[in-house]
Amino acid sequence: MGKYFRTRLKNISGVSQMPYKIIFTKGYTKRAAQFFKRHPDLLDLYKKTLQLLELNPSHPSLGLHPLKGKLQSLHSISLNISYRITIELIVTEKTIIPVHIGTHDEVYR
Repeated sequence: MGKYFRTRLKNISGVSQMPYKIIFTKGYTKRAAQFFKRHPDLLDLYKKTLQLLELNPSHPSLGLHPLKGKLQSLHSISLNISYRITIELIVTEKTIIPVHIGTHDEVYR
């Protein structure tokens, strides 16, 4: 699953002419691979969400919002009503770094 997932991530992030660039860290890739072992049915939705994130992070369907407290350096987007992706959003460089994926409680710990 790990090698397959890394290949899928490269294919997702390889979409050309996107205003923002998504950079996948090793830690995030590992967490996401574990997440998709449990939720393989969400992989297509994840791909569409990341493509939209690259095109327009402010799109209303993503529900982008800054986090507070100990996670105040991060933002969150919605994968669906049950799952979130926390991201580091560097606007000046148009870079997005996914940090964690999971349920509301899992990503906001």
